[in-house]
Amino acid sequence: MDQSLFDQLRFVRGQTLKLMAGVTEEQADVIPDGFRNSIRWNLGHIYVVLERFAFHYVGLPLHLPKGIKERFETGSSPLTADVSTPAPTLPELERLLIEQLDRVQESLGTRLNVDVVPPYTTSAGMKLATIGEFLSFNLYHEGMHIGTIKSYKKLTGS
Repeated sequence: MDQSLFDQLRFVRGQTLKLMAGVTEEQADVIPDGFRNSIRWNLGHIYVVLERFAFHYVGLPLHLPKGIKERFETGSSPLTADVSTPAPTLPELERLLIEQLDRVQESLGTRLNVDVVPPYTTSAGMKLATIGEFLSFNLYHEGMHIGTIKSYKKLTGS
């Protein structure tokens, strides 16, 4: 089961990375009418949330380049972001997204059944109590943002 979960995480991340193909730096920052985020924000948010899910709740160090958490955390928006730190470029985001899964598997590959104390309840109401549950829930979270990126690409002509 452990390898299966990591295979699924890599498959979903591969889908995210495929969506980046052909998106320009300019297109990545377009916020479609009626929305508050961009393709770049969704990509950065995917990174920040898995970083938190995988490492924060079990007390391991997070890899968050300067300004990335503030720019892409839940509730943030490019409309209100602190622009004193430049946003990561698409190649920088791609590198972060690719390298992240290796770190997650190296650090947590044998610890999926370890309890997270206290358990965490997501904004959707799902209670996560083990490392494996956090990583499994990330499949849903990243998939939801993949759908958003696909919609944004259609809306912006990317």
